[in-house]
Amino acid sequence: MSLAPSHLHVDYVHDDLAALLGASDLLAVFGFGPDAPRSDDPRYLRVPLAPFGAPVLEAWRAGQPVTHGRDGAVQWSSDGAWLFGAIEVDEASVGGITAAARTAYDTLTRFVHARGFPHLIRIWNYMDAITHGEGDGERYREFCVGRALGLGSFDVATLPAATAIGRRDGARVLQVYWLAAQVPGTPLENPRQVSAYRYPRQYGPQSPSFARAMLPPTADRTPLLLSGTAAVVGHASQHAGSLFAQIDETMRNFDALVQAARVHQPALPTAFGLGTRLKVYVRDAADLPTVERALRERLVGVPFIVLHAAVCRNELALEIDGVHC
Repeated sequence: MSLAPSHLHVDYVHDDLAALLGASDLLAVFGFGPDAPRSDDPRYLRVPLAPFGAPVLEAWRAGQPVTHGRDGAVQWSSDGAWLFGAIEVDEASVGGITAAARTAYDTLTRFVHARGFPHLIRIWNYMDAITHGEGDGERYREFCVGRALGLGSFDVATLPAATAIGRRDGARVLQVYWLAAQVPGTPLENPRQVSAYRYPRQYGPQSPSFARAMLPPTADRTPLLLSGTAAVVGHASQHAGSLFAQIDETMRNFDALVQAARVHQPALPTAFGLGTRLKVYVRDAADLPTVERALRERLVGVPFIVLHAAVCRNELALEIDGVHC
């Protein structure tokens, strides 16, 4: 019988990694940047994006005791209702970013179905040089082609929430990690934006394959899982060259997403607060302190972390994702 997962708790902590890994309900924990601690535990993943400020760990806690292991290239953990998984594919070993994306998504698709968790709820994708290349040869466009090939036949109405961001370390290794469930969540779209999977041809031969947000299949349908969100209205980038205007436009997009989610779950708070956790990806290193200060002023009491990363459009200075409940 399929199980609906219990509440997923996400937090940013400064705890010792070994102490965190000693918790029986720890589903996953993430360290950021080259100075992040190391561990072979399958529940732990080092994310190749450098944090601004003090090092922090992102911890996911599930509702039941967690088992974990490795299956070929996949590291995984599960509490019986949630399934966390991660895979890294060296582009050189398969022939480039398109083949790496196809390999990663074919592997994860087969894995979640074999494990009995066929419903992808949330995915993160980190790759080097995300905007390098011209026209359809841009690496993000090539990634989108490979992702769709790896997913195979899919219904756009069931796509997961997702983030695709550029790593800054020069390592041509595609890192993909995900959260899956035995029962489906509720994908959401932003009324201010064209659905990514309906982008016009000018953005590449294969439109991006993700939903703008996801209400998970938990009993209270929280936390709201927010995809990577930036200053895009319709399908067009806004406020090129204006960092503060992009921050404000991104916040307006989040307001619209939260209101769309409240149609399905009215108990969600109308504004970000203590129950929100945000990851902020900033393109230019010189902007990191400015973004951090601006968000401290705009998001009083909201826990967030700032990471140095490349956004999938050159004109966009930042992108934000996270959870809200």
